[in-house]
Amino acid sequence: MAPSTAEMNGINSVSLALQSVLASLEDSKAENIVPIDLRGKSVIGDHMVIASGRSHRHVTAVADQLLRALKENGHGNGVKVEGLASGDWVLIDTGDIIIHIFRPEVREFYNIEKMWQAPELDGETVH
Repeated sequence: MAPSTAEMNGINSVSLALQSVLASLEDSKAENIVPIDLRGKSVIGDHMVIASGRSHRHVTAVADQLLRALKENGHGNGVKVEGLASGDWVLIDTGDIIIHIFRPEVREFYNIEKMWQAPELDGETVH
């Protein structure tokens, strides 16, 4: 069954939002940007993006610029933000895309991309 026009528009909207997120992170000199496709892995969103800033100030600046870019591109409605005040780990949740911006030490400690990039097991049992 082919996707409906509404579904195709939703997919295009998410794809455009993801492009906007990645472009903003690149423009603000975020480091080690890793996009992860969550479709079929989780219902929390379609994509996750993990990036690093060099310092507390850089993490906060990257997050601020990203929030402005999302708003300017029409993807800023209902966005939730946590951790902006501390600058260690900022979480931005657009609903379809979850963005984590870390200081390098914090990113290394939590290593969340390892969990989300684990290979699919396709029903195999691991012992």
